[in-house]
Amino acid sequence: MAAIFAAKKERTAARVVEIPVEQIAPNPYQPRSEFNQGELLSLAASIKADGILQPLTVRQKGEKFELIAGERRLRAAILAGLGAVPCIISDVSDRTSALWSLVENIQRKDLGFFEEADAIARLIDFYGMTQEDAALRLGYAQSTLANKLRLRKLGSEERRLIGEYRLSERHARALLRLDDPEARLSAIRQIGRRKLNVEASERLIDGMLERERYKERIRKGSAIFGDLRLFMNTVNKAVETMQIAGVDVNVDKKEADGVLDYHIRIPLNKAEKG
Repeated sequence: MAAIFAAKKERTAARVVEIPVEQIAPNPYQPRSEFNQGELLSLAASIKADGILQPLTVRQKGEKFELIAGERRLRAAILAGLGAVPCIISDVSDRTSALWSLVENIQRKDLGFFEEADAIARLIDFYGMTQEDAALRLGYAQSTLANKLRLRKLGSEERRLIGEYRLSERHARALLRLDDPEARLSAIRQIGRRKLNVEASERLIDGMLERERYKERIRKGSAIFGDLRLFMNTVNKAVETMQIAGVDVNVDKKEADGVLDYHIRIPLNKAEKG
């Protein structure tokens, strides 16, 4: 992981300086969208007692500074009433700032799995890297990273309900087996209300998929029967036309064991006369 921080043409100043909190802007590439207020209050109490033990990382932006890593500490410091915080000033690019912010959150396990998936996707777009490269930089197996990115297929309402019911990343991945968003919403509500674990959720989804396959077979059968009715109507119309013309057409229909036998006898001499 240390190799991530060895960015060419970018240097880090090792000295720690105190910077007023009002001069520090948040990181625009911060992957987290939500911060647990209880955890922030707990951290604020610790900062009041012992101060900030690990400096924040910032970069110069005009006359002010932009946060690279340490947003939880900054927020907690403000809650604790600190006017200034210890910082290390780094000279890094937008891309490296985004990477450091993501890596910090991943290492601390601070990100929700949807936030992490979105952040990884933004990181790939920033660097134009492949999933293999991103997995290597972030310390993931490629299959793990690919599974995380697949979570982005879930829509905003699905994400909201998954969060509301506190479902896990494994729950979310299982839901991707359902192609229909409405079916996924139905599954989320059932899983959440019944408090199903992942294994029970998989069984629920298996049942939903089996019912959908059964409905599809019925739909296909209905289409075939529809074509059959069209064919029979055409034949009956032809028979009726010949009978009106005076042809002695004999029709014999028998249905047994799911098979329809349809015999038409037309006297050739009368048909030729007609």
